[in-house]
Amino acid sequence: MNKLKKKHSQPAFFSDLNTTVSMKNGGLRFIDLFAGIGGFRLAFESQGNECVFSSEWDKFARKTYEANFGDVPAGDIREVNAADIPDFDILCGGFPCQAFSIAGVSKKNALGRAHGFLDETQGTLFFEVARILKERRPQAFVLENVKNLVYHDGGRTFEIIRRTLSDELGYHMDYRILNAADVLPQNRERIFLVGFQNKDAARAFQFPQLKSSRKQPPRMADILDKKTDPRYHLSDRLWNYLQAYKEKHRKAGHGFGFGMIEPGGIARTLSARYYKDGSEILVPIKGRNPRRLTPRECARLMGYPEDFQIVVSDTQAYKQFGNSVAVPVVHAIARQMLTAFAESGVGGAKSGSKKAMQPQTSAGSRAARSGRKSSGRRRVA
Repeated sequence: MNKLKKKHSQPAFFSDLNTTVSMKNGGLRFIDLFAGIGGFRLAFESQGNECVFSSEWDKFARKTYEANFGDVPAGDIREVNAADIPDFDILCGGFPCQAFSIAGVSKKNALGRAHGFLDETQGTLFFEVARILKERRPQAFVLENVKNLVYHDGGRTFEIIRRTLSDELGYHMDYRILNAADVLPQNRERIFLVGFQNKDAARAFQFPQLKSSRKQPPRMADILDKKTDPRYHLSDRLWNYLQAYKEKHRKAGHGFGFGMIEPGGIARTLSARYYKDGSEILVPIKGRNPRRLTPRECARLMGYPEDFQIVVSDTQAYKQFGNSVAVPVVHAIARQMLTAFAESGVGGAKSGSKKAMQPQTSAGSRAARSGRKSSGRRRVA
C-alpha cells in the first residue's frame, strides 16, 4: 500500500481539528473496508497512521480512490481471505447503509423487498466485518452507519450487532450518534461504533466534542463558488416540477420537497441520490432558476481538501460524496482513539511492545484530553 505518498491539504474551515496525537515509533496500521473514495483513510492518515489494505467493490469509487492514494482497493470483501490481509491495529469501515436507512427501508418496503439483515446483498455485509475481526483480532475498530441503525426493526438489528461485537468477539464497545453540523455546513447524523480489545483503552476513549473553534460554525458561504457552469442550473421543466411537488405535499400536510439553502445557513444531508435532481440542496440564484451544488462543492461539504481529485462523471461524483463519511468527524474520532491508545500504553502492530505506544505530550494530545465530554456517553459493553 501507500504507493503514492500524497499529503492532502486540509479545508480551512475545520483547521481547528488538525491537532494530532504524537506517538513514538510512528502511528498505527489500519485497514479501510467498504472504502468508498477514502474518507476514513484521509482522516486516519492525517493522524500519522498507515493504511495497509483497502477494499471497495464499486469500480467508479475504486477509480477515484486510486487517483488520490495510488492504490487500487481489493474488490468484493466476501472474496477476501482474512489471512491475506497484512497485520493491522484498527479496522475502519462504513458498511453499506441502504439496508438500514429510513429512506432505504421505505423504498424497499414499497417495492416489497427485504431490508436489514434480510437484504442478502447489503445487510449481511456486517458479518464480513465480524469475520475479519474474529480471524485477525485487531486492537480496535471504528464503524460508521446511518443513525436509523439503532432503531431498525425495533432495535433488534442493533442488538445483533452489539452482541456480535461485544459478547461474541469480546470487544469493549461504545457508540454515539454524531452530527457533523458543527464542523461542516450540513445536518448529517451518523452513528459511530468504536471498540477496543483492551479495557483500559476502552475506558480512556471518549467520543469527541464536535465544536468549532471559530466564532461561528462553518456555513454554506464557506463552500460555495462565486461562479459556476450554467449546466448546474435547473431547467424550467425540472424547477416547475419540484415546485409543484412541494406544493402538493404542503397541502397534504407533509414536509416533502426541495430544500433551498442560504449562504448563512447549513444544508440538509447530502445523499447518494443527489445526482437525480439535486432537490435536497438547491442554491438560490437571483432572477434565475436555482442551481444544484457542483461536485467540488459537494467535496467541500463532506470535508474533502481542495486537492482531492475528482476523476469521474458528475453523476458518479455525486453518488460518491453522498455515500462518504464526513472527513472531519472521522478525523476527530481518530484523534481520540490514538489518545486512548497512548494513555493506556497499548502497543501496535508496528511496535510489538507497549513502550512504543507511550505518548509524547503535545498541544494536540492535551487539547484532545481536555476537550472530552463526560455526559451523554453510552457504554454498551
